[in-house]
Amino acid sequence: MPFAQLVIGPPGAGKSTYCNGMHQFLGAIGRKCSIVNLDPANDKTSYPCALDVRDLVTLEEVMSEDHLGPNGGILYAMEEVEENYEWLEEGLKELGEDYVLFDCPGQVEIFTHHSSLRNIFFRLQKLGYRLVVIHLIDSYNLTLPSMYISALLLSLRAMLQMDLPHLNVLTKIDNLSNYSPLPFNLDFYTEVQDLTYLLPHLESESSRLSHEKFGPLNNAIVELVEEFGLVAFETLAVEDKKSMMSLLRVIDRASGYVFGPAEGANDSIWQVAVREGLGTMDVRDVQERWIDAKDEYDAKELEELEAEAKAKEEAARAAGATAPADDFGDDYDDDFGRGTIPDGGVKVVRKS
Repeated sequence: MPFAQLVIGPPGAGKSTYCNGMHQFLGAIGRKCSIVNLDPANDKTSYPCALDVRDLVTLEEVMSEDHLGPNGGILYAMEEVEENYEWLEEGLKELGEDYVLFDCPGQVEIFTHHSSLRNIFFRLQKLGYRLVVIHLIDSYNLTLPSMYISALLLSLRAMLQMDLPHLNVLTKIDNLSNYSPLPFNLDFYTEVQDLTYLLPHLESESSRLSHEKFGPLNNAIVELVEEFGLVAFETLAVEDKKSMMSLLRVIDRASGYVFGPAEGANDSIWQVAVREGLGTMDVRDVQERWIDAKDEYDAKELEELEAEAKAKEEAARAAGATAPADDFGDDYDDDFGRGTIPDGGVKVVRKS
């Protein structure tokens, strides 16, 4: 039973970066992973691509032949993939039981109201794939109330459209300390708490938004989000292994991977850690690590890395000092001549 992540999100949210980082992390914990590029405009992938939609259709060809713009070209390309679904199915069969990451286009239309991508995913389910949608949102959207509410509406619409197990993820959380301070702690935004507290900040953001005609509209929007009660956010700093481990644990629970077959007895430390949930970060831990005391944590991690590098250097120097000297130089293969030399059957007699 193969598992897959469907990585969606607006342009600039970090989808390709996420796929690259998750691919490396899964490889480090011993989980075989492949990436499928479904973005016909992504001509320079930063990750090893096991299956590339550009082998079937490219945005440049669609725009040239059908005289479409970039957005229309993406929608048309997704319709081409849906029409030629057999191409995708055959490519996925070659991946076997690999854990698959689908890097999707960034046009929001394809996961808010256009049906082709949704139809493709539903057909993947019929192949036996256990899917989970990973909707990435740049954490910069927290810095302005209007942007945050827009992100809430986009996330809610995507959840209703895709109709699959779904996780919304705030990416680049390590950059939040570079922006102006947030009026509320991080848990207010990740748990989507009482949004009426955000309305005064929304009105003070712009004189246009403080106009009396926007008041009822703002209230209606926040009431809509709260009535559905579906939207919440996880956090991610893609270069931080603890953050990646914590997110992967949530993803595995959402997709059902944790209830699948257990890994073997020779699991690595990282495999055991991920499976047992070690290193899980609460949103308060994220607040402290990346916002309240980011500089202190960065300095501490730098000291630990320098100490680790120094220890490795000293261990290598000590190993070199105790090793027997030889006359073969630096190019000598250490594996050559290891162990005992077998008896050649020749007896040597020395003359006195």
